[in-house]
Amino acid sequence: MKIFLDTEFTGLHKNTTLISIGLVDEKGRTFYAEFTDYDKSQCNDWIKENVIKHLEFDNDKDETTELKVCDKWGICGNKEFVKTQLEEWLSEYDYVELVSDVCHYDMVLLIDIFGCAFDLPENVSPVCHDINQDIARHFNISEREAFDKSREEIADVIQGDKHNALYDAMVIKNIYEKIV
Repeated sequence: MKIFLDTEFTGLHKNTTLISIGLVDEKGRTFYAEFTDYDKSQCNDWIKENVIKHLEFDNDKDETTELKVCDKWGICGNKEFVKTQLEEWLSEYDYVELVSDVCHYDMVLLIDIFGCAFDLPENVSPVCHDINQDIARHFNISEREAFDKSREEIADVIQGDKHNALYDAMVIKNIYEKIV
């Protein structure tokens, strides 16, 4: 099963911390988590305005919150709580292939939830397909030009807020289905 992944985090640097993670599978089953233990001191004005503003839960509290309804999961808690819930969600699949957009940070941060790549659940591939390369090939442009290309212009109309991890995962899924 292909699972489309996006993360939001505190900055483009090696000590960044996860703010949220969104995953959606090929059939539309979703997982969304917000972290209560991200390093708030790393959040600049852009992160506050474009990411924090689009969070679903009040994660200023160090409490856990769960919403599991049919194929939709939404949780808020610390990294250990999210790990446990994500392991349960992923256990429904025989095999998982991850797809992301400029996946370098997303994949490293996903792996960090579990500890290291060897700690990923057995059914999860430790590599990630990057749709930025698909966009470059599809439009016959460089990967740098693909990086700067608006994802919303490529995707069909999807309701939601850009820089919400679940919304962005759905956009990735839409682009993948459209051009790959």
